[in-house]
Amino acid sequence: MATRTSGWNRRQWLATAAASTAAGAQADAAEMADVPQTGKLYEALGVRPFINARGTFTILTGSQSLPEVKQAMLEASRHYVHLDELMDAVGHRIAELTKAEWGIVTAGCAAAITHATSACIAGMDPEKMQRLPKLEGLKDQVVMPRYARNEYDHAARMLGVTMIEVETEEQLQAALGPRTAMVLILSCPAAEKGPLTVPVICRIAREKNVPVLVDAAAETMTIPNIHLNHGATMVAYSGGKCMRGPQAAGLLLGPKDLLQAAWLNSAPHHAFGRSLKVGKEEIMGMLAALEAWVRRDHDAEWKQWESWLETIRQEACRVDGVTSEILQPEDLSNHAPRLRLKWDAGQVGITGQEVAKALDRGEPRIIVAGSTGERPARMDSSVTIMPYMMNPEDAPIVAKALHAALAHPPKIEPAPVSTAAPSQVAGRWTVHLQFIRGEATHEIALEQDGGKLSGTHKTTWMSNPLRGDVSGAAVQFRSAHRYEGTVLNYVFEGKLEGGTLSGEVRMGEYGTARWTASRVQPA
Repeated sequence: MATRTSGWNRRQWLATAAASTAAGAQADAAEMADVPQTGKLYEALGVRPFINARGTFTILTGSQSLPEVKQAMLEASRHYVHLDELMDAVGHRIAELTKAEWGIVTAGCAAAITHATSACIAGMDPEKMQRLPKLEGLKDQVVMPRYARNEYDHAARMLGVTMIEVETEEQLQAALGPRTAMVLILSCPAAEKGPLTVPVICRIAREKNVPVLVDAAAETMTIPNIHLNHGATMVAYSGGKCMRGPQAAGLLLGPKDLLQAAWLNSAPHHAFGRSLKVGKEEIMGMLAALEAWVRRDHDAEWKQWESWLETIRQEACRVDGVTSEILQPEDLSNHAPRLRLKWDAGQVGITGQEVAKALDRGEPRIIVAGSTGERPARMDSSVTIMPYMMNPEDAPIVAKALHAALAHPPKIEPAPVSTAAPSQVAGRWTVHLQFIRGEATHEIALEQDGGKLSGTHKTTWMSNPLRGDVSGAAVQFRSAHRYEGTVLNYVFEGKLEGGTLSGEVRMGEYGTARWTASRVQPA
């Protein structure tokens, strides 16, 4: 890690940046002149932008970066710097702003987890760094409370470590040993209650000299930092969520030596984290977002969100039978109030899921935070609105669209009900899955009670219960399989024709596949 050689203070840095920005203003205008108007950039590709009334989800591109963030990234793009020198200076400034000992900018929160894990395993030893993810002779375990297991802990697993789950203080004490690289905690409501709260875990880990990393990706950052005050060694944040920095940026806070090791394990250095590159534009954009974070009037933002929800509530509740409630956040993640609208679809004429689909297909397109209600069995309906990532002009648009969908619902014909006797599909089946790229062989054991299906779905490595229905020749069943911190969901739909079952399987974010099943043993 390079040392700070610059004698500049913050005032000099800001003055120089301001002068440079002013000098480049005309160049900025020229560069931006050819940029298409709002949304047109995506629409030219056939991609429809939307009003985000759901929240800070990466697949929905997180948040919109602040104007000062965009300006900092543009200004940063005009000059060459040495990245070690830049990160050292930025780390010092992050420490000043957050009151943490040190900080680095990463390529998102997941990258922060990866670099922190690398640092806990290899430190700054170049030989150990080059061996990763080969862990022979190195610390090769990461301990997590079971409640904290999640899809994002893959960022630690990619180092090849074994994840050790614990549920009690006694299990945690026993799990911490010479092979433990660190403890990883997902900050969530469960981390604030029960036997393994963040303070409890940190106390036990500190006694064993094991570092603790808290994943606080979508949280509101507190200064001084709540997790570091609870005894955590490090805490990781997404930069492209509530801080409204660059989408491909994150923050890692903690002790200087460990964070400098994390930086050395990341790009531009030739180590495991080389692929997780953060550029000068993201670094300076993230710093600008953090500078803005300490200046922002968070109480005023909260009141603004409440006013937007009130605008939406008043318009939607003009429809007879629609009621509302305000939902308060449980923790610091996606920390904003939400509006839930509720009604009886039998009275209003449209379910919550149908409203959500209508808003998604509308113009402008609107994505809501959740919906309930399904014909014909679940007519109690709701739609939830999250204002966290909305813009000021969005509230009246969402209000108008919701009122229109509820006040003038389209006529929806109920799905035809098959009167055909359910086909007999009980037995053991070999299932061939053909992905767009690749294939797999699974097994299903179906038990049938009239039109109801139960049984077992065995994947390549896992086996779990399935549930479903059969109507005439049509079959539908689903299963869920926990692998590490991830749950893999399969929804099979198809028909029985000529003794063979076939159709499509939906796998959520992992897309779809074709499936064909042959019966190898009848019931």
